[in-house]
Amino acid sequence: MGFLHQYIGQFVCVELSGEKKHEGKLLDVGNDILVLNTMTQFIYLPLTHIQYVNLLMPQTEESMQSPNVGLINHENEISFRKILNNAKGLFIEIYVTGNQSLHGYVTGVLSDYFVFYSPVYKTMFIPFFHLKWLIPYSDNKTPYSLDSHLFPLHPSNVTPARSFDLQLKKLEGSLVVFDIGQHPNKVGVLKRVDGGMIELTTVNGTVCCGMQHIKTAHFPDL
Repeated sequence: MGFLHQYIGQFVCVELSGEKKHEGKLLDVGNDILVLNTMTQFIYLPLTHIQYVNLLMPQTEESMQSPNVGLINHENEISFRKILNNAKGLFIEIYVTGNQSLHGYVTGVLSDYFVFYSPVYKTMFIPFFHLKWLIPYSDNKTPYSLDSHLFPLHPSNVTPARSFDLQLKKLEGSLVVFDIGQHPNKVGVLKRVDGGMIELTTVNGTVCCGMQHIKTAHFPDL
């Protein structure tokens, strides 16, 4: 993606899958992620879901505000994994699926997924591939304006497995909600994980689904 470096410092519109767009000043480009300054916040966008990057008319520097929370170490090239690691313990907004963002903080980064704590959904397991964007909160802000003491340092007693499929396999027999419960076939008891397929017992019976299409997983009993 070296040719995107020519746009650094310029104003661009980034269009993602699902016809979602972000506009701002392009700050940095890594092998698998780029960073925008949208005047009030930094947005970290994995390249996997980017469909188009278009130049916009330049804005004056006076019109640009400086967000006060960033995740970039300018001494090193940025990457998706480094951004996630830098985000651990910080309040962030992420978008994965559906018509709503998730709010909380990263508690762990594994080989192909990360662990996210949400005050609404509690501990969640999210494959790297499905993260569309990440936005750090401004200083002194918390999700839903909750008191910071309500966010535990170690929100789950479960030790994360090294990969997403192994993590799901560890929790066979547990009640699970996939993709924040947007479809009735994605809520039920996780019966079996095998060969990239998941067997789930829902209220309507048994269904099998491909693991690569699972965007989030949370277990209400954790």
